[in-house]
Amino acid sequence: MATAQRVLLIGGNGIISSSVSRLAVERGMTVTLLNRGTSTTRPPIDGAETIIGDASDPASVRAAVGSREFDVVADFRAFVPAQVQADIELFTGRAGHYLFISSASAYQKPIAQLPIVESTPLRNPFWQYSRDKIACEDLLIAAYRDDGFPMTIVRPSHTYDPGLIALDGGWTALDRMRRGLPIVVHGDGSSLWTLTHARDFAPAFVGLFGNPHALGSPVHITSDESLSWDAIAGLYAAALGVEPRLVHIASDTLARELPEFGPGLLGDKAHSVVFDNTRIKSLVPGWVATTPFAAGARETVDWHLAEPARQQVDAALDARYDELVARFA
Repeated sequence: MATAQRVLLIGGNGIISSSVSRLAVERGMTVTLLNRGTSTTRPPIDGAETIIGDASDPASVRAAVGSREFDVVADFRAFVPAQVQADIELFTGRAGHYLFISSASAYQKPIAQLPIVESTPLRNPFWQYSRDKIACEDLLIAAYRDDGFPMTIVRPSHTYDPGLIALDGGWTALDRMRRGLPIVVHGDGSSLWTLTHARDFAPAFVGLFGNPHALGSPVHITSDESLSWDAIAGLYAAALGVEPRLVHIASDTLARELPEFGPGLLGDKAHSVVFDNTRIKSLVPGWVATTPFAAGARETVDWHLAEPARQQVDAALDARYDELVARFA
Protein backbone atom coordinates (compact mmCIF):
# COMPACT_ATOMS: atom_id res chain seq x y z
CA MET A 1 0.00 0.00 0.00
CA ALA A 2 1.27 3.46 -0.85
CA THR A 3 1.92 5.85 2.03
CA ALA A 4 -0.11 9.00 1.72
CA GLN A 5 1.75 12.10 2.82
CA ARG A 6 0.26 15.15 1.11
CA VAL A 7 -3.49 15.20 1.75
CA LEU A 8 -6.04 17.75 0.54
CA LEU A 9 -9.42 17.68 2.25
CA ILE A 10 -12.06 19.82 0.56
CA GLY A 11 -14.13 20.79 3.56
CA GLY A 12 -12.24 19.62 6.60
CA ASN A 13 -14.32 21.19 9.38
CA GLY A 14 -17.62 19.32 9.06
CA ILE A 15 -19.06 16.49 11.13
CA ILE A 16 -17.10 13.78 9.32
CA SER A 17 -14.24 15.74 7.86
CA SER A 18 -13.07 17.38 11.10
CA SER A 19 -12.52 13.95 12.65
CA VAL A 20 -10.72 12.81 9.49
CA SER A 21 -8.57 15.96 9.48
CA ARG A 22 -7.48 15.51 13.09
CA LEU A 23 -6.63 11.84 12.62
CA ALA A 24 -4.64 12.48 9.44
CA VAL A 25 -2.58 15.11 11.27
CA GLU A 26 -2.06 12.74 14.21
CA ARG A 27 -0.75 10.13 11.78
CA GLY A 28 1.90 12.52 10.50
CA MET A 29 0.36 13.46 7.18
CA THR A 30 0.77 16.90 5.66
CA VAL A 31 -2.84 18.04 5.67
CA THR A 32 -4.30 20.93 3.72
CA LEU A 33 -7.92 21.95 4.23
CA LEU A 34 -9.80 23.85 1.55
CA ASN A 35 -12.85 25.69 2.83
CA ARG A 36 -14.28 29.16 3.24
CA GLY A 37 -12.70 29.57 6.67
CA THR A 38 -16.00 30.62 8.21
CA SER A 39 -16.96 27.71 10.47
CA THR A 40 -17.82 28.71 14.03
CA THR A 41 -19.09 25.29 15.12
CA ARG A 42 -15.81 23.39 15.25
CA PRO A 43 -12.36 24.74 16.15
CA PRO A 44 -9.52 24.91 13.61
CA ILE A 45 -7.48 21.72 13.21
CA ASP A 46 -4.09 22.20 14.83
CA GLY A 47 -1.29 21.18 12.48
CA ALA A 48 -3.32 21.54 9.29
CA GLU A 49 -2.91 24.28 6.71
CA THR A 50 -6.08 26.00 5.53
CA ILE A 51 -6.46 27.53 2.09
CA ILE A 52 -9.51 29.59 1.29
CA GLY A 53 -11.89 28.49 -1.43
CA ASP A 54 -15.58 27.82 -2.02
CA ALA A 55 -16.26 24.16 -2.80
CA SER A 56 -19.47 25.12 -4.61
CA ASP A 57 -17.45 27.23 -7.10
CA PRO A 58 -15.04 25.16 -9.24
CA ALA A 59 -13.13 28.28 -10.27
CA SER A 60 -12.57 29.13 -6.60
CA VAL A 61 -11.27 25.63 -5.91
CA ARG A 62 -8.93 25.78 -8.90
CA ALA A 63 -7.55 29.14 -7.80
CA ALA A 64 -7.03 27.96 -4.22
CA VAL A 65 -5.23 24.77 -5.27
CA GLY A 66 -3.03 26.49 -7.82
CA SER A 67 -0.32 24.18 -9.14
CA ARG A 68 -0.16 21.88 -6.12
CA GLU A 69 -0.15 18.10 -6.34
CA PHE A 70 -1.36 15.70 -3.67
CA ASP A 71 -1.09 12.05 -2.78
CA VAL A 72 -4.73 12.06 -1.66
CA VAL A 73 -7.65 14.38 -2.35
CA ALA A 74 -10.94 13.84 -0.50
CA ASP A 75 -13.94 16.00 -1.35
CA PHE A 76 -16.52 16.24 1.44
CA ARG A 77 -18.38 19.13 -0.21
CA ALA A 78 -19.27 17.80 -3.67
CA PHE A 79 -23.01 17.37 -4.01
CA VAL A 80 -23.78 17.78 -7.73
CA PRO A 81 -22.20 16.37 -10.91
CA ALA A 82 -20.72 19.71 -12.00
CA GLN A 83 -18.55 19.79 -8.88
CA VAL A 84 -17.30 16.25 -9.45
CA GLN A 85 -16.62 16.87 -13.13
CA ALA A 86 -14.56 19.91 -12.16
CA ASP A 87 -12.62 17.78 -9.65
CA ILE A 88 -11.88 15.16 -12.30
CA GLU A 89 -10.55 17.83 -14.63
CA LEU A 90 -8.53 19.58 -11.92
CA PHE A 91 -6.97 16.56 -10.22
CA THR A 92 -6.29 14.25 -13.17
CA GLY A 93 -2.52 13.72 -13.08
CA ARG A 94 -2.24 15.73 -9.86
CA ALA A 95 -3.74 13.37 -7.27
CA GLY A 96 -2.57 9.87 -6.53
CA HIS A 97 -5.94 8.95 -5.01
CA TYR A 98 -9.27 10.80 -5.07
CA LEU A 99 -12.02 9.92 -2.57
CA PHE A 100 -15.60 11.05 -3.12
CA ILE A 101 -17.96 11.15 -0.17
CA SER A 102 -21.25 9.85 -1.50
CA SER A 103 -24.14 8.65 0.68
CA ALA A 104 -25.68 5.36 1.73
CA SER A 105 -29.02 7.03 0.99
CA ALA A 106 -28.19 6.33 -2.65
CA TYR A 107 -29.01 2.65 -2.16
CA GLN A 108 -32.36 1.58 -3.59
CA LYS A 109 -35.50 2.73 -1.83
CA PRO A 110 -37.45 0.77 -0.92
CA ILE A 111 -34.70 -1.69 -0.08
CA ALA A 112 -35.28 -5.15 -1.54
CA GLN A 113 -32.90 -7.14 0.64
CA LEU A 114 -30.87 -6.79 3.82
CA PRO A 115 -28.08 -6.51 4.67
CA ILE A 116 -27.03 -3.78 2.26
CA VAL A 117 -23.80 -4.49 0.39
CA GLU A 118 -21.86 -2.28 -2.01
CA SER A 119 -23.45 -4.02 -5.01
CA THR A 120 -26.97 -3.21 -3.82
CA PRO A 121 -28.58 -1.19 -6.65
CA LEU A 122 -28.66 2.58 -6.45
CA ARG A 123 -32.04 4.27 -6.86
CA ASN A 124 -33.84 6.86 -4.80
CA PRO A 125 -37.04 8.30 -6.30
CA PHE A 126 -37.79 10.32 -3.13
CA TRP A 127 -34.72 12.50 -2.52
CA GLN A 128 -32.93 14.75 -5.02
CA TYR A 129 -29.84 14.84 -2.79
CA SER A 130 -29.43 11.08 -3.26
CA ARG A 131 -30.07 11.22 -7.00
CA ASP A 132 -27.38 13.87 -7.34
CA LYS A 133 -24.92 11.69 -5.42
CA ILE A 134 -25.73 8.79 -7.77
CA ALA A 135 -25.07 11.02 -10.78
CA CYS A 136 -21.74 12.04 -9.24
CA GLU A 137 -20.82 8.39 -8.80
CA ASP A 138 -21.68 7.69 -12.45
CA LEU A 139 -19.20 10.36 -13.55
CA LEU A 140 -16.44 8.90 -11.42
CA ILE A 141 -17.06 5.34 -12.57
CA ALA A 142 -16.82 6.47 -16.19
CA ALA A 143 -13.62 8.43 -15.46
CA TYR A 144 -12.04 5.38 -13.86
CA ARG A 145 -13.11 2.98 -16.61
CA ASP A 146 -12.24 5.26 -19.51
CA ASP A 147 -9.16 7.08 -18.23
CA GLY A 148 -7.99 5.34 -15.07
CA PHE A 149 -8.87 8.25 -12.81
CA PRO A 150 -7.77 6.90 -9.38
CA MET A 151 -10.98 7.23 -7.44
CA THR A 152 -12.77 5.55 -4.57
CA ILE A 153 -16.42 6.16 -3.73
CA VAL A 154 -17.20 6.16 0.00
CA ARG A 155 -20.80 5.87 1.19
CA PRO A 156 -21.35 6.91 4.81
CA SER A 157 -24.72 6.37 6.42
CA HIS A 158 -25.92 8.59 9.30
CA THR A 159 -22.64 9.81 10.80
CA TYR A 160 -22.76 12.08 13.84
CA ASP A 161 -20.66 13.92 16.37
CA PRO A 162 -21.76 15.53 19.65
CA GLY A 163 -23.19 18.51 17.79
CA LEU A 164 -25.66 16.46 15.73
CA ILE A 165 -28.92 15.08 17.11
CA ALA A 166 -30.31 12.24 15.00
CA LEU A 167 -33.98 13.03 15.63
CA ASP A 168 -35.68 15.42 13.23
CA GLY A 169 -35.98 18.75 14.98
CA GLY A 170 -32.66 18.41 16.76
CA TRP A 171 -32.59 20.05 20.16
CA THR A 172 -36.28 20.95 19.83
CA ALA A 173 -37.10 17.24 20.07
CA LEU A 174 -34.86 16.73 23.09
CA ASP A 175 -36.22 19.83 24.77
CA ARG A 176 -39.73 18.40 24.39
CA MET A 177 -38.51 15.28 26.17
CA ARG A 178 -37.18 17.41 29.04
CA ARG A 179 -40.57 19.13 29.33
CA GLY A 180 -42.47 15.83 29.32
CA LEU A 181 -44.08 16.51 25.95
CA PRO A 182 -44.74 13.84 23.29
CA ILE A 183 -42.03 13.11 20.74
CA VAL A 184 -43.15 12.31 17.21
CA VAL A 185 -41.57 9.17 15.74
CA HIS A 186 -42.22 8.20 12.13
CA GLY A 187 -44.07 5.01 11.25
CA ASP A 188 -44.48 2.56 14.10
CA GLY A 189 -40.99 3.25 15.43
CA SER A 190 -39.70 -0.22 14.58
CA SER A 191 -37.68 0.48 11.42
CA LEU A 192 -33.96 -0.03 11.93
CA TRP A 193 -31.36 2.69 11.61
CA THR A 194 -27.57 2.77 11.75
CA LEU A 195 -25.69 5.60 13.46
CA THR A 196 -21.91 5.90 13.21
CA HIS A 197 -19.80 8.20 15.35
CA ALA A 198 -17.43 10.38 13.33
CA ARG A 199 -14.45 9.25 15.40
CA ASP A 200 -15.22 5.66 14.34
CA PHE A 201 -15.64 6.66 10.71
CA ALA A 202 -12.30 8.49 10.57
CA PRO A 203 -9.84 5.56 11.00
CA ALA A 204 -11.64 3.54 8.34
CA PHE A 205 -11.61 6.48 5.94
CA VAL A 206 -7.98 7.43 6.56
CA GLY A 207 -7.08 3.76 6.24
CA LEU A 208 -8.22 3.91 2.61
CA PHE A 209 -5.72 6.66 1.70
CA GLY A 210 -3.44 5.38 -1.03
CA ASN A 211 -4.87 1.85 -0.85
CA PRO A 212 -4.66 0.37 -4.37
CA HIS A 213 -7.27 -2.28 -3.53
CA ALA A 214 -9.86 0.46 -3.03
CA LEU A 215 -9.44 2.02 -6.46
CA GLY A 216 -12.35 2.11 -8.87
CA SER A 217 -15.06 0.83 -6.58
CA PRO A 218 -17.43 1.85 -3.79
CA VAL A 219 -17.23 1.07 -0.10
CA HIS A 220 -19.57 2.01 2.72
CA ILE A 221 -18.39 2.80 6.23
CA THR A 222 -20.92 2.33 9.01
CA SER A 223 -21.33 0.94 12.48
CA ASP A 224 -22.49 -2.67 12.83
CA GLU A 225 -25.14 -1.58 15.33
CA SER A 226 -28.71 -1.15 14.07
CA LEU A 227 -31.40 0.27 16.37
CA SER A 228 -35.09 0.99 16.01
CA TRP A 229 -36.14 4.62 16.02
CA ASP A 230 -38.03 3.99 19.25
CA ALA A 231 -34.78 2.72 20.77
CA ILE A 232 -32.85 5.73 19.47
CA ALA A 233 -35.36 8.11 21.05
CA GLY A 234 -35.22 6.06 24.24
CA LEU A 235 -31.44 6.36 24.47
CA TYR A 236 -31.62 10.13 24.19
CA ALA A 237 -34.27 10.13 26.90
CA ALA A 238 -32.10 7.94 29.13
CA ALA A 239 -29.20 10.36 28.66
CA LEU A 240 -31.52 13.19 29.70
CA GLY A 241 -32.78 11.20 32.68
CA VAL A 242 -36.43 11.23 31.58
CA GLU A 243 -39.05 8.78 30.35
CA PRO A 244 -39.94 9.42 26.69
CA ARG A 245 -43.53 9.85 25.53
CA LEU A 246 -43.48 8.55 21.96
CA VAL A 247 -46.25 9.25 19.45
CA HIS A 248 -46.18 7.38 16.15
CA ILE A 249 -47.36 9.07 12.96
CA ALA A 250 -47.23 7.57 9.47
CA SER A 251 -44.16 8.60 7.47
CA ASP A 252 -46.25 9.75 4.51
CA THR A 253 -48.25 11.98 6.83
CA LEU A 254 -45.16 13.50 8.39
CA ALA A 255 -43.60 14.08 4.98
CA ARG A 256 -46.71 15.99 3.94
CA GLU A 257 -47.08 17.97 7.14
CA LEU A 258 -43.36 18.69 7.64
CA PRO A 259 -42.10 19.05 4.06
CA GLU A 260 -38.66 20.25 5.15
CA PHE A 261 -38.05 16.72 6.49
CA GLY A 262 -40.04 14.86 3.82
CA PRO A 263 -37.39 13.90 1.24
CA GLY A 264 -34.90 12.68 3.84
CA LEU A 265 -37.63 10.80 5.66
CA LEU A 266 -39.19 9.02 2.68
CA GLY A 267 -35.86 8.69 0.89
CA ASP A 268 -33.89 7.35 3.82
CA LYS A 269 -35.00 7.31 7.45
CA ALA A 270 -38.33 5.52 6.94
CA HIS A 271 -36.52 2.45 5.58
CA SER A 272 -34.73 -0.15 7.67
CA VAL A 273 -31.01 -0.23 6.98
CA VAL A 274 -28.54 -2.90 8.03
CA PHE A 275 -25.09 -2.80 6.43
CA ASP A 276 -22.59 -5.54 5.70
CA ASN A 277 -19.17 -3.99 6.46
CA THR A 278 -17.08 -6.90 5.21
CA ARG A 279 -15.46 -4.83 2.46
CA ILE A 280 -14.19 -1.95 4.60
CA LYS A 281 -12.93 -4.41 7.19
CA SER A 282 -10.97 -6.25 4.50
CA LEU A 283 -9.52 -2.99 3.15
CA VAL A 284 -8.62 -1.66 6.61
CA PRO A 285 -7.76 -4.75 8.68
CA GLY A 286 -8.62 -4.43 12.34
CA TRP A 287 -11.09 -1.60 11.90
CA VAL A 288 -14.41 -1.76 13.69
CA ALA A 289 -16.76 0.92 14.98
CA THR A 290 -16.43 0.91 18.77
CA THR A 291 -18.87 3.60 19.98
CA PRO A 292 -22.30 2.19 20.89
CA PHE A 293 -25.05 4.72 20.35
CA ALA A 294 -25.92 4.62 24.04
CA ALA A 295 -22.54 6.26 24.69
CA GLY A 296 -22.86 8.56 21.68
CA ALA A 297 -26.29 9.78 22.75
CA ARG A 298 -25.02 10.60 26.23
CA GLU A 299 -22.05 12.44 24.76
CA THR A 300 -24.38 14.44 22.51
CA VAL A 301 -26.72 15.35 25.36
CA ASP A 302 -23.82 16.36 27.60
CA TRP A 303 -22.35 18.56 24.86
CA HIS A 304 -25.62 20.41 24.41
CA LEU A 305 -26.25 20.79 28.13
CA ALA A 306 -22.75 22.21 28.67
CA GLU A 307 -23.60 25.48 26.90
CA PRO A 308 -27.01 27.16 26.95
CA ALA A 309 -26.29 28.67 23.53
CA ARG A 310 -26.36 25.17 22.06
CA GLN A 311 -29.92 24.57 23.27
CA GLN A 312 -31.81 26.26 20.46
CA VAL A 313 -35.54 25.52 20.35
CA ASP A 314 -37.42 26.17 17.12
CA ALA A 315 -40.64 27.61 18.54
CA ALA A 316 -42.53 27.30 15.26
CA LEU A 317 -41.57 23.65 14.86
CA ASP A 318 -42.40 22.99 18.50
CA ALA A 319 -45.91 24.33 17.92
CA ARG A 320 -46.29 22.25 14.77
CA TYR A 321 -45.39 19.12 16.75
CA ASP A 322 -48.14 19.96 19.25
CA GLU A 323 -50.58 20.33 16.36
CA LEU A 324 -49.51 17.02 14.79
CA VAL A 325 -49.96 15.18 18.07
CA ALA A 326 -53.41 16.68 18.52
CA ARG A 327 -54.49 15.79 14.98
CA PHE A 328 -52.98 12.37 14.43
CA ALA A 329 -52.14 10.75 17.75
